[in-house]
Amino acid sequence: MIDFYAARTPNGRKIAIMLEECAARYETRLIDLGRGEQFEPAFTAINPNAKIPAIVDRDGAASVVVFESAAILIYLAEKFGRLLPVEAPARAACMSWTVWQAANVGPMFGQAHHFTSRAPETCPHAIERFAAESARLLHVMERRLGEARFLAGDYSIADIAVFPWIRAALDPMASARPDLVGDTPNIRRWFAEVGARPAVQRGIAFGA
Repeated sequence: MIDFYAARTPNGRKIAIMLEECAARYETRLIDLGRGEQFEPAFTAINPNAKIPAIVDRDGAASVVVFESAAILIYLAEKFGRLLPVEAPARAACMSWTVWQAANVGPMFGQAHHFTSRAPETCPHAIERFAAESARLLHVMERRLGEARFLAGDYSIADIAVFPWIRAALDPMASARPDLVGDTPNIRRWFAEVGARPAVQRGIAFGA
């Protein structure tokens, strides 16, 4: 059994999708971020960084704790032998695009949302900076998906990593800044195909 600590955020949803894709036995433990439950000792004992998601895998003789969403995706892919290629070229592509999401898409989309919708004071420079960088990342993804059906060639953890962020951000960004985002037919084709997967639909709905 895997204990899955999360909130219904893009990073939480990506792990829920992966657990569903792997048909894993897991129990969801929702963390109320608004109430600050991520800072309570019971959770920081699992993730000292006080961020969701995290998992505790209790299937073996000793429990395994994993935090950081990219690390969890890789751990689950290796545990279940799914959605992470074995051969070096394909594996390298999958790892590269998975880490691309964690190092770029999540942070930039998150900052764009914060300065647009949540910051206590308007900061035009920050709004423009993060909007432009988020749009640049969409252009990178758009070009890649013009070359390949999925980010790493075949459907993989790379697509799972990115999907919830595109779900949350693409339409608002395209509506707010069409001058930066432009047309994204390849992303929208990919989004429809990934979103039609039953495991993805279950993962998106987790905790509801």
